[in-house]
Amino acid sequence: MIDLRSDTVTRPTKSMLEAMFNAPLGDDVYGEDPTINALEHKIASIFGFEAAVFCPSGTMTNQIAIKTHTIPGDEVICDSTSHIYNYEGGGMAFNSGVQVRAIHGNKGKITAEQIEENIHPPIINLPRTSLVALENTLNKAGGGYYILDEISIISDMCKKHQLPLHLDGARIFNALEESKDNAKDYAKYFDSISVCFSKGLGAPVGSALLGSSAFIAKARRYRRLFGGGMRQAGVLAAAAIYALDHHIVRIADDHRRAKQIGDCLAQCTFVKELLPVETNIIIFKLKDDVSSDSFIQYLKENNIIANTMGKQTMRFVIHLDLTEDHINSIITCLKNYNH
Repeated sequence: MIDLRSDTVTRPTKSMLEAMFNAPLGDDVYGEDPTINALEHKIASIFGFEAAVFCPSGTMTNQIAIKTHTIPGDEVICDSTSHIYNYEGGGMAFNSGVQVRAIHGNKGKITAEQIEENIHPPIINLPRTSLVALENTLNKAGGGYYILDEISIISDMCKKHQLPLHLDGARIFNALEESKDNAKDYAKYFDSISVCFSKGLGAPVGSALLGSSAFIAKARRYRRLFGGGMRQAGVLAAAAIYALDHHIVRIADDHRRAKQIGDCLAQCTFVKELLPVETNIIIFKLKDDVSSDSFIQYLKENNIIANTMGKQTMRFVIHLDLTEDHINSIITCLKNYNH
């Protein structure tokens, strides 16, 4: 099957498996896994942060960041399409006891002006605004991304109000590939960043939370509290190190292939709307007279599986397990669909 559901479905390459098999191991809860220590140092250095902590998932790194930045009863500002708001199981309320101020941005992006309008004054009957969270790339908005100039304005506004700024950077390397921004220049505007290794980079498991040494020391406590302390998990860290060394350079292939499919969809008569294809995510809406169930079934009959994202809305995600032959098969399948 050609799997377009997500870039999380990738399998480790042969070379990545070899790196995992050969990884030196220790007990990470004691801070003694050399491969995890190496990964944390490597990813922190890439972005110019003092420290990092390795976790099983991006949801955990985001939730730990929120917990570390806030106290119960606070409010977090984010876009209404944000992953932390829609797809983390209500974790902000469950784990941190905070509520969300969801802003309706432009295709997932919110502005400094919108954020400032939603910061509560220090009145005792209002929740304390304590964190602003951005996402890059923008999953539910079709893989769009913030550029450095947009982020710097938001960062300045947050500093003005003494608000920490967190980035859900699950696909941050996809954003950097398109914007051509430098990782260190980009990261200096944030107080914390979560980076996933299991999406565009193709590692099987794992995410890192980046921040200051003091912030990460506190975050480690919450990782333990959340059940995220792992033992000889260097086998997973080795895959992430391999991905950083070998898979960042090939992200451009995913973007090129996504744009090929986007160009095809733009010509298909069954498509009502196609969001701009900027990275590796393709989101499009089917026309009202096209059954999404029948479309999904047609794809399955042609050995393609994909997800819906609400009524009449489809998402394809391109990843390193797909070949040029797969892309050609997808395009042929789309061209031949007769609704």
